[in-house]
Amino acid sequence: MEGEFNPYAIMYIKLLPDDGLVLKHLKENFKMVREFVLSLPHDKLNYRYAQNKWTIKEILVHIMDDERIYAYRALRIARNDKTPLPGFEQEDYIPFSKANKRSLNNIFQEYKTIRNATLSLFASLNKEDLMRIGTANNHPVSVRALAYHIAGHELHHVNVIKERYL
Repeated sequence: MEGEFNPYAIMYIKLLPDDGLVLKHLKENFKMVREFVLSLPHDKLNYRYAQNKWTIKEILVHIMDDERIYAYRALRIARNDKTPLPGFEQEDYIPFSKANKRSLNNIFQEYKTIRNATLSLFASLNKEDLMRIGTANNHPVSVRALAYHIAGHELHHVNVIKERYL
């Protein structure tokens, strides 16, 4: 997959095997994240391990925002849209997410809806579509790499929660 993504994204993509089963990983990840977060003590959900760091609820909503943006990029590139796609500033999204005022049930209902839409999108694409390259955030990226980014980004944040919040 070298050359198919912005170099920073290797931190996410390397968390998954390059086995061609990214949709399976996306399905399994959702179940794992939901079970993991629901097993946490309720008081941890709004905990910040340092000032200006996100809460677990904010992390979940961030994962969803990121997935929506990356799936949108995948759609555009898969449809052979040559328009360079802009980056986004994740820190600007969090204050407006109102994540900490939402119930976990509400968050996971939305998360499931987004994941199902992502799975439907990628399942509809053929090999040629998945290998199509576009430009996002001033870097070339393949549709396939965007799927791996979504799955790996999610795993990255689960690892952060385990390392810094528990």
